[in-house]
Amino acid sequence: MNDATGGESEILRQIDALVTEERDLREQNEHRLTPQERSRMRELEASLDQCWDLLRRRRALREFGQDPDAAHPRLADEARRFRK
Repeated sequence: MNDATGGESEILRQIDALVTEERDLREQNEHRLTPQERSRMRELEASLDQCWDLLRRRRALREFGQDPDAAHPRLADEARRFRK
């Protein structure tokens, strides 16, 4: 495995862990979530936006013959804007 796909593997593992935690929270009735759980849900969503954004940018750099390691995570608000 080369460094480029190794970096992507780590991002995918992080996405998997975040999705698992998000799913566990969502399985609870939404109105029964505590304020802390709701806050954590927002944090998870922001982190997932950042991970997916980074993964897309790494793949785009590699596709065009550039170094995928040049991609760095964006701030959550910035990553969210590019989601749409």
